[in-house]
Amino acid sequence: MNRFSKIFLLSLVFAILLVGCARSSFKQKWLKEESPSNYIARFETTKGVFDVEIIRSWSPLAADRFYQTVKHRFYNGTLFYRVVPKFVVQWGNNDTTVFPKWRAYKLPDEPVVQSNLRGYMSYARSGKETRGSTLFINLNDNARLDTVMANGVKGYPPFGKVIKGMEVVDSLYAGYEGKTMSKLDTLQKYPALFMKQFPKLDKINKAYILR
Repeated sequence: MNRFSKIFLLSLVFAILLVGCARSSFKQKWLKEESPSNYIARFETTKGVFDVEIIRSWSPLAADRFYQTVKHRFYNGTLFYRVVPKFVVQWGNNDTTVFPKWRAYKLPDEPVVQSNLRGYMSYARSGKETRGSTLFINLNDNARLDTVMANGVKGYPPFGKVIKGMEVVDSLYAGYEGKTMSKLDTLQKYPALFMKQFPKLDKINKAYILR
């Protein structure tokens, strides 16, 4: 290997290291970003627009993670894949190229300090430190969700409430009740097939922070 080739190779390795460090630094930066004490997130959906006010004191770590993910367009294009009338509407990012990157950074569990009232939003979870992707809005007062156990973890802590457009949330398509949850693997692996099976599901076109 001549001198020029060695210099080129060293330069290439150095550039790769710089990119890796920049990505790592960037991840650390936005994962540590703290949300405002109160802020509003807007959801533009196929049925219209609704706004959710986030109240950090109710569940600080959840408010922070939601702030981080929404700023990085985590929920754009996601489906309301579970709508149970008089109970909840649920959605989350199931993109296998996006979701695993966030799942790697566990969100510590927090206690329930605010009840799951109608219009209030919480992260779903299936056990210890599994919040961070799937969200639900209560379509009714669901106080039992404050204390129900999910694989050893108690309750679902709300961290926000719908302040505008609850009629939009109520109107999301609910005709597939009980059928979609058993097909979530299909949604993750074969989204086009899932949409063919459940073509009437509503989705989030865009979610972003208003203020």
